[in-house]
Formats: sequence, C-alpha cells, structure tokens
Amino acid sequence: MNALTPGFRGRRRTVDDRVPPGQYLTEDFPVLSAGPTPSVAAATWTFSVTAETGERREWDRAQFAALPHETPTVDIHCVTRWSKLDTRWRGVSVDTLLSGLGTDAVFAVAHSFDGYTTNMPLQDLRGGKAWVVTEYEGKPLPAEHGGPARLLVPHLYFWKSAKWVSGLTLHTEDRPGFWERAGYHDYGDPWTEQRYQEGF
Repeated sequence: MNALTPGFRGRRRTVDDRVPPGQYLTEDFPVLSAGPTPSVAAATWTFSVTAETGERREWDRAQFAALPHETPTVDIHCVTRWSKLDTRWRGVSVDTLLSGLGTDAVFAVAHSFDGYTTNMPLQDLRGGKAWVVTEYEGKPLPAEHGGPARLLVPHLYFWKSAKWVSGLTLHTEDRPGFWERAGYHDYGDPWTEQRYQEGF
C-alpha cells in the first residue's frame, strides 16, 4: 500500500499550496542534529512500543523487516525554514505497530538511541499519518538522516520525526521532549508556524 502526500489526491496542488508560510524550497537534504551522529548497528537495532499499562512489544531487525511495509511519498518541513517536496521513504506504519494494543493513552513520546525524545498526541501517529522508516529514496536510510530507522511524521515540523528511533512510549498525559523543553512549540504545525512556545 502506498501513502501519498495530499498534493497527489484529487486536483494537483501547486508548489505554493504545498509550502507552508515562512518556508523555502530546497533540493538538498540538510543535516541537522542536536548532537553527534550516534553509532547504531543496523544488525542489532530493535524497536519497541510500551503502553501506559506496561504492555510492551519489541521487534528486532528481522522481525521488523517481516512486517507489512509502505512506501509513502511526502513533503517535509523543517523548523529552520526549509521544505523538501516529494520525498520517498519505505517503512512500517505506526498503525501496524499499534494494532491490537490495549491502551487509553492520548500522548506518545518517541525515544532515540542518543537519548533524544519528542512528544506528540497519539492521534497524530495514527490514521496513516506516521511511519517508522528504514529507507530513503530506495536506499537504506543514511546514519546522518537517522539510520538505521527514524520516525516520519510529515504533517508536523521535522524535529518531531525523531532520528535513530528506538521506541515509542504511550502516556495519558503530555510529556514534553528535548526541544519542547528547550522552548520549541509543543505541537509543531508548520501551516500555522508553531515554531516556538509563546514568549520564547
């Protein structure tokens, strides 16, 4: 199943319709990180989902590779003001990873191997809106862009798409992550320019 950016459903949207306010288009893929690129071996990478009840699921690389995969083509928008259109990825929908999990959680926190975290409402990871991806443009995801795997949540600013992702924890209350505690907006909608908290 392919997931396509809204620009490919119905009437084809113009470039201007696809670039949020305050953004500029780039053909490059800038590398931005809060710290050095961690060394995460693809062969030993694992991913887990832990509910607020304590129920936990974990997949090793082989188990993750056996899950149904999708190939979303999406536009991405960085809080540093660049946007890149029609990026192609391959990964597993978060819907698949959460399927059948008993939870009353309304928030999620993504965790990375370098200790980075970022938060979002759980509904923003469901309904075909988010993936854990291991390939970019038909090749294994490079380490500088989050390989062996990163979260992909393209409708939010790109800091929410955590690099080197190791798991999700589900919560009944909001738990701000690394950049959110540093003054970035708790939600991060590029279309309303939710870059920073008020007063930051």
